[in-house]
Amino acid sequence: MTVTATSVGQPDQAEPVTARPSWSARLLRLVPAAVAALSGVLLYVSFPPRTLWWLAPLAFAGFGWALRGRGWKAGLGLGYLFGLGFLLPLLVWTGVEVGPGPWLALVVVEAVFVALVGAGVAAVSALPGWPAWAAAVWIAGEAARARAPFNGFPWGKVAFGQADGVFLPLAAVGGTPVLGFAVVLCGFGLYDALRVFLERRGGAVVRRPVAVVALLSLALPVLAALAARSLVSDKAEDGTATVAVVQGNVPRAGLGFNDQRRAVLDYHARETERLAAEVRAGRVEQPDFVLWPENSSDIDPFRNADARAVIDGAAKAIGVPVSVGGVVARDGRLLNEQILWDPDKGPVDTYDKRQIQPFGEYLPLRSLLDAVNESWTSMVRQDFSRGSEPGVFTMDGARVGLATCYEAAFDWAVRDTVTNGAQLISVPSNNATFDRSEMTYQQLAMSRIRAVEHSRTVTVPVTSGVSAVIMPDGRITQRTGMFVADSLVQEVPLRSSKTPATQLGVGPEIALLLVAAGGVGWAVAAGVRGRRAGEV
Repeated sequence: MTVTATSVGQPDQAEPVTARPSWSARLLRLVPAAVAALSGVLLYVSFPPRTLWWLAPLAFAGFGWALRGRGWKAGLGLGYLFGLGFLLPLLVWTGVEVGPGPWLALVVVEAVFVALVGAGVAAVSALPGWPAWAAAVWIAGEAARARAPFNGFPWGKVAFGQADGVFLPLAAVGGTPVLGFAVVLCGFGLYDALRVFLERRGGAVVRRPVAVVALLSLALPVLAALAARSLVSDKAEDGTATVAVVQGNVPRAGLGFNDQRRAVLDYHARETERLAAEVRAGRVEQPDFVLWPENSSDIDPFRNADARAVIDGAAKAIGVPVSVGGVVARDGRLLNEQILWDPDKGPVDTYDKRQIQPFGEYLPLRSLLDAVNESWTSMVRQDFSRGSEPGVFTMDGARVGLATCYEAAFDWAVRDTVTNGAQLISVPSNNATFDRSEMTYQQLAMSRIRAVEHSRTVTVPVTSGVSAVIMPDGRITQRTGMFVADSLVQEVPLRSSKTPATQLGVGPEIALLLVAAGGVGWAVAAGVRGRRAGEV
């Protein structure tokens, strides 16, 4: 028998006592979360109607500080907080008339994309030249958000907050992806440059390539934007056209304006007739054509003789072609349509809106939502159908591209009007549903970005405001107030040349997606190698 010594009868060894973290230590752990959320709020503040575009790089500098050197799980959480800080106030207008439920649901879903970006940025933050990889990851997140779910929701692209900023000319280089990449890169570069400066000042040894990359990340976007100014021009290439933008106004704001469809049509006809009287009196220049907004005739003029007579009377009074925004039922389909109305021939051409708004113009998951809240589904009684062809009207010899309201947020929906020959762009819109919210100014800024992106005049006729005329360099030369009847008449340049952004199309976005994928792949591979080395 083998006898083994045991510890029976001997005193137990004391367990090590782990000190509980102090309150100050616990609070310090919350600092990155607070910085991420507040940086998101700062990004929101950089957006219209404010002109604080320069806050966007500062927001990404704070976001970079919160994420750099952290694991992907922490990046997910911090990214989600950044997304909530940004999107909750940015998209509050979506709940103006329908309550907080849809607004909060939209934000909760959209912030998931920002959370994934946070994980990606955290992963690439250990790589050499990390600001460039991280900025590309952000653009990859925007690209995904612009396509899914339900055909995407690109509202809140960083580029859309830069209509008044120094980076704006980069829209002509590569559209919203290149413009947004430059802003984000500058922000991450700003943080990295400050980090390098403070480390060197504290006596740490910082390798020269690291310092150079930080400075280049900060400086190159600004220098590129200054160089791109040569691409921005409002010079007429194909002569000029005198355009009239009519804002008829609505009887009341909110969802109830739809109950006054005939009044809205009458208001736009009346404002057009008033404009015609001003032209006859010699107080206003005769326009070559007139642009009405989306939903200016929610009574189908192809089925309703009375509505047709009202539009026909307005067109004859002004004596030039009119683009009318109508709701039309055709072949069992409901269409959000622009109708080219000739004063002598009547309707001669149409454009059907292609990018229709989920939960506004059609209802995904209708049966599920009906079970949750019938009042939501009752607001979208019948789904609109999508058009399939780009809209370009020939109006008194000018080629007018059409991107109806929500379509202005989508790169492809504006670009293909230009590639199909548009010499100027019109964005007919209806914002009456959203009262006096920031939505109107956010959308107006999108149109300014599109003007520079494609070097085209952009007109924005809106039912209730703000209607505007935007030059190819992004300047607003005329605008209306909100909830007033008004019209804008201006001679504008017609242009046919194509910017690099127009010619390259989705190319720059694909290139940045590849950069993002390469950076994340490199970071993952480096992490795997590091774990294996630690196991040996």
